[in-house]
Amino acid sequence: MKKSLYTLLLLLLAQLPLAAQSQQTHNATLSDYAYRYPVNYLEVEQEGQKYKMAYMDVSPPTNFKNPQTVVLMHGKNFLGAYWQQTINFLAGQGYRVVVPDQLGFGKSDKAEVHYSFHQLAQHTRRLLDHLKINQAVIVGHSMGGMLATRFALMYPEITAKLVLENPIGLEDYRRMVPYKNLDELYQEELKRTEAGIRDYHKTYYTSWKPAYDEWVRIPAAQLRSPDYPQVALVSAHTYAMIYEQPVVYEFSDLKVPVLLVIGLEDRTVVGKAYIKSEEERKKYGQYPQLGQQTASAIPDAKLLELTGVGHIPHLEAPDQFHKALLEFLKQ
Repeated sequence: MKKSLYTLLLLLLAQLPLAAQSQQTHNATLSDYAYRYPVNYLEVEQEGQKYKMAYMDVSPPTNFKNPQTVVLMHGKNFLGAYWQQTINFLAGQGYRVVVPDQLGFGKSDKAEVHYSFHQLAQHTRRLLDHLKINQAVIVGHSMGGMLATRFALMYPEITAKLVLENPIGLEDYRRMVPYKNLDELYQEELKRTEAGIRDYHKTYYTSWKPAYDEWVRIPAAQLRSPDYPQVALVSAHTYAMIYEQPVVYEFSDLKVPVLLVIGLEDRTVVGKAYIKSEEERKKYGQYPQLGQQTASAIPDAKLLELTGVGHIPHLEAPDQFHKALLEFLKQ
């Protein structure tokens, strides 16, 4: 979809009464939600079944020859579309940008399978093979940081550089968050409300802006869909994946150049609400310390600390994030 048409749709949506917006419904694969850039699909196979994996593949203007590829990996509560500013910036700087919706997220199928970072990394490798991309810079935000780390560990020959933007998994959640089985997690997901989603998203930023509303409206509209039980089940599976498959013990094994970007106001802990003691909750998710610890664990990592920025620098402080990203890419 062209930029002008996308912008027009956003303006029209913003002018709708709140009551009308609250009646919107999105199905499991967001078939009626338009991404800023064209979406393609790759067939992937898992557990004997075939599923559709959505992705954007954005090329720079034609005056850039043989562009380097950057792969952007989204967080758990997001989708590839929230990278739109970064896609536009990188393409304008001459980079080819590939943005998958991982299986179970965004416009990809909500497969009822065992979710693992290894398998998602393998699907992403298959996507790059399909696109005939032999090497790329891998950028991961939040859960995408855990996936990007796993990808770089599995495929160092493909990973030219690695950028971790406020990744989760900098500590082992199993050591602090009480265990919840899959059925318990599923029941929690079924209880989600739009107000609850908004309150949680507000913890990502130091202050709220209307531009962030879009990333609340999309999952809120899925709550009203007949497909929501399937979306909820997949969300429970991916929570379990994060909880049960830490990468924190393997940072020292990374063999590629790494940029670690840390918004210092971030206090994200996956499953924080399950920690009963407020005093205990405050001990964890301390990104100023976690960033330092992680940078020390990764051989020759470069650490960028952003003061006054929360969990999503590419949305809250895009100019700072893009400047640092571009400098790292050109090194």
